Amino acid sequence: MALKLIRLELARTKEFPDGSHKHGYEFTAPLDAEGHLDETGWKEYRQACTVLRFWGDREEDEHGQLVRTRGGRWAFSYEPGAEDDEPIFRFGDHRFRTGEYVTITEHDGIARPFRVMWVKDPPELHR
Repeated sequence: MALKLIRLELARTKEFPDGSHKHGYEFTAPLDAEGHLDETGWKEYRQACTVLRFWGDREEDEHGQLVRTRGGRWAFSYEPGAEDDEPIFRFGDHRFRTGEYVTITEHDGIARPFRVMWVKDPPELHR
């Protein structure tokens, strides 16, 4: 298990037919050797599993955590206890490798596709 920094960018949508590098997420998560989320590692390094949501010039950046919901789904949460979670479809089944795709249901309830742009070692983490 290794903590990795992962960048997702908006893939093709009706609003952005070419995708957008200005809309997406950067998050830290533990991955196994195959590139899947490591739940045991997440439990151990939960506080280090942060997310940054960037959304062009229209919205402020949001900072949050990678969490497990009461229903057992992975989600990004920006305010503990609030109903702001962004569930991620089959997040635990995905391989986080450059070029792969992930679907995230955002605050507005719309499920959008994102492409993995890179996976790399994070800068030194403060524990």
